[in-house]
Amino acid sequence: MNHRMKRLVAQVVSLMILTVAGGVVAAAPARKPLYRVDPVLARGLRYLLSHQGPHGAWMPQVGPAVTALVIRALIRAGYPADDPHVVRALSYIESTRQADGGFYVHGMLQNYNTSIVLSMLTVLPRTRYQAQIRAAQRYLMSLQHVAGQKNSQGRVITKNSSWYGGVGYGHDRPDLSNTSFFIAALHDSGIPPTNPALRRALVFVTRCQENSETNPLPWARGMHNGGFIYTPVNGGGGGFGNHDTLRGASTARGDLPYRWTAYGTMTYSGLKSMVYCGLTKNDPRVKAAIRWIRGHWTLKSNPGTGGSRMGLFYYYLMFGRALHALGVQTITDVDGIRHHWRPELHRQLASLQLKSGAWKNLWAKRWLEGHRDLVTAYSCLALENADRQ
Repeated sequence: MNHRMKRLVAQVVSLMILTVAGGVVAAAPARKPLYRVDPVLARGLRYLLSHQGPHGAWMPQVGPAVTALVIRALIRAGYPADDPHVVRALSYIESTRQADGGFYVHGMLQNYNTSIVLSMLTVLPRTRYQAQIRAAQRYLMSLQHVAGQKNSQGRVITKNSSWYGGVGYGHDRPDLSNTSFFIAALHDSGIPPTNPALRRALVFVTRCQENSETNPLPWARGMHNGGFIYTPVNGGGGGFGNHDTLRGASTARGDLPYRWTAYGTMTYSGLKSMVYCGLTKNDPRVKAAIRWIRGHWTLKSNPGTGGSRMGLFYYYLMFGRALHALGVQTITDVDGIRHHWRPELHRQLASLQLKSGAWKNLWAKRWLEGHRDLVTAYSCLALENADRQ
């Protein structure tokens, strides 16, 4: 073998060794953007682009949150950060940034808006928004209820309090929905599960679960189904209204007979939050949540609500995010039926898409699901989770 051939062989061997070791990765063919692959998603995004407001926003009456959801959907689907629609939207969001590091308007929904904006900023080029990301992280942590503070009822919060570790819309009563957005924002922006803020948040999330083996609060005593409720404060609340309203409205259908009501949106929010806080599939809390999911598998309604479709599209968003975070492709329900959740979710959303490309909750307008821009943003983000493997 001549010198030239020996050198060529050596180079090939070196390349093979580096490839096996992870030092060199063979160039893979460039993937097409999701919006070019999925026509259902493409129609939804085109609807959103055609309904951008004159100042670059979507539903600015609630603050920058919906605009941030749309930007996240666009970027994750493959639109570039310098797309004119994205640039205009980001300019609007920048205008809502406050001196305390939060993103909100009129002093309302501070955690909700800031958390969603922070998660969105993490899908953009990091070097441009590092300062805003760090400031938003600090601001969100300042909203968390910690030991030694007083709650809105004037009582001192302790580690045993139902308020401990949770977050509300602002400085108000905590709930699982807002706390899950808070957790996702910190997780998405690189805060590790060992951070004290996420450790405290995990305590709150645990206390939202109907699982007396791990939840020490009195309201959960004797409960083992593993589902999650809206808030553990004041003895536990389902999130669909007060106890008397629920009893009066639901008796005829037989749904929601109790104040403590575990349901789909909150159960998937709780599961996702636990995964983001570092729990694995072997943790008893995660196992309990999966047990509830296996017993309440449906995409026709918001499970656990007696067939109600309130919050249906928020449910789809949390459903996709939780199962994607958990890293599973299938779930086997209690009847032994194996569900491939990604194609099932995609088919369900495709069946509900309107001719305009938008989605709207035609059955229940609560939680702003009568607004097409918000529901279409939810649906596009859910589709993106369904499209990814």
